[in-house]
Amino acid sequence: MTPDEKALKIVHQLMLGNDAFSKWMGIEIINVAPGTCTVEAKITDSMLNGFEICHGGITFSIADSAFAFASNTHGIQAVSIETSISHTKPVRAGDVITAIATEKNLSKKLGIYDVVLTNQKNETVALFKGTVFRTDKFWDV
Repeated sequence: MTPDEKALKIVHQLMLGNDAFSKWMGIEIINVAPGTCTVEAKITDSMLNGFEICHGGITFSIADSAFAFASNTHGIQAVSIETSISHTKPVRAGDVITAIATEKNLSKKLGIYDVVLTNQKNETVALFKGTVFRTDKFWDV
């Protein structure tokens, strides 16, 4: 199995297949390769807050899913230990959010990832950074 095939199997079958929250958000996986993942989700009315803009927890969760998928693509189970997000533009119902997670640094025990979230106009709406701890467990692929 090639590294790309392994990454696809881990994300599509082993992770997303058991991820009820990502499914509830309507996350679709657009691209997966070792160290990266691109996802997309459409913002619905049920994701809005009292200001009628997307709740920050939703955009955080979209980014967090892309981050989780990207950080597990090497075959080692990785879990989040630190994350942060900056919301740069309001997100509204009907917007389609794309989150691209990119590996910035990888060591035996830690991985650092950036996630850029854009809307359908390719405007940056949020910037996310996350660090994972790489466990001693491997995905069964």
